[in-house]
Amino acid sequence: MHIAYSSLTNFHTHSKRNRTRNEIDKVLKLRHKAYEAACIKHREEIAAIQKYLPGWQPAFEM
Repeated sequence: MHIAYSSLTNFHTHSKRNRTRNEIDKVLKLRHKAYEAACIKHREEIAAIQKYLPGWQPAFEM
């Protein structure tokens, strides 16, 4: 989860210089789909964490 999260935040903060808004949106949408896939893949681990931290969700910031 950390890998997916860090790649999203790193892309957003470092890509503003040379990319158009449309390019940024496309890549962020693709990365969000990857984030969702990672959450689905690790849903059992997320559920185990939520036993101790109710309502916890992996962070997703843009």
